[in-house]
Amino acid sequence: MDCRKLVVVGQGYVGLPLAMRAVEVGFDVVGIDLDESRVKRLASGESFVEDIPAQRLDSALDTRRYRPTTDYADAAGFDVCLITVPTPLRDGAPDLSHIEQAGRALGPYVRPGCTVILESTTYPGTTEELLRRLLETASGLQSPGDFHLGYSPERIDPGNPRWRLENTPKVVSGVDEAALRQVDGFYRQIVERTVPVDSTRVAELTKLIENTFRQVNIALINELAVLSHELDIDIWQAIEAAATKPFGFMSFRPGPGVGGHCLPIDPCYLSWQVKRTLGRQFRFVELANDINHEMPEHVVHRVMAGLNQRGRAVNGSRLLLLGLAYKKNTGDMRDSPAIDITRRLLALGAEVRAVEPYAEPHHVPDGVVIVDLTERELRAADAVVVVTDHDDFDYDLVAHTARYVFDARNRCAADNVERL
Repeated sequence: MDCRKLVVVGQGYVGLPLAMRAVEVGFDVVGIDLDESRVKRLASGESFVEDIPAQRLDSALDTRRYRPTTDYADAAGFDVCLITVPTPLRDGAPDLSHIEQAGRALGPYVRPGCTVILESTTYPGTTEELLRRLLETASGLQSPGDFHLGYSPERIDPGNPRWRLENTPKVVSGVDEAALRQVDGFYRQIVERTVPVDSTRVAELTKLIENTFRQVNIALINELAVLSHELDIDIWQAIEAAATKPFGFMSFRPGPGVGGHCLPIDPCYLSWQVKRTLGRQFRFVELANDINHEMPEHVVHRVMAGLNQRGRAVNGSRLLLLGLAYKKNTGDMRDSPAIDITRRLLALGAEVRAVEPYAEPHHVPDGVVIVDLTERELRAADAVVVVTDHDDFDYDLVAHTARYVFDARNRCAADNVERL
């Protein structure tokens, strides 16, 4: 397949790595994002995605084959377009407004023979029932027939140095065989391995299965952590022992909750569609959501209890939180459990300070003071709470300097450390 102009709608954690990789393999790339400040930063060589260092962005800009823009008119003449826009929840229901906006804006530039691929996480049927209708209405063309349409779920894992875009297998699909060939042919230039499936609905469900699997198993181990504490059993040692079994077991570890753009949202898409279409509850998902959503409150209660045992109340205490992002070694704070924990502690009258080397200052909750991880800060804190276990934190310093540590990630070891 000989296609040279690629449009990537959305220049965030999914779209920007795709754009950079496409430039590196020879495409002319237009990166569309409606956030003017984001586009200006990209055009000046400033990356806000940890997996894309500034040097890599500068190299793409230097080729003059990468152009960030807010104007859909720059999509004219495209061969392939990837839509990588957010799909949040609103009042418990999928919010597809960003996909709808992208489809309407892109439609006038759809031309015979071009290919449009949706990567945003969504419920099965979105590509064919929603996006296709929008593109056909705006373009006057038909798919299948005039243009190609497909779906390929994103599998970006921010901060993972081993599994990157190019070496992570890519599930691909199309609305017909011709579309699948085009979609598969495009991604074969971007990644090492593609995994074709029979329909866009199968591909859409694939993404939801992946994250529902994680959500359910994290909820299982989180509930076990809560119960094990009450039973006075070391859950962390039990997990490590179970992990020695070479078959039939996969390790999941407890934590303060789940966050980001996938786990708190994707399973809800599936649950919502099952209820809407079949009139039934997806009980595993709903139970997992409840358990994981309760973990920030559990962490706060454990910290309160730990302070009480040391003759301190939360009200008036100085607390130092390590990490605010939802995932280690990233600055992504979307739906981070740390934000919920922080707000609960502030509401209880605590003075909250945080060490967060990755997050941008304007994303930090009001009332939180960002500080460096120093011996002085550790000694001044009534409690240190390990929420996000960034690898560059000095956990030995934390364990041997702080008076009391509540560790939700099992990174510290000392007599003054209490683990989740």
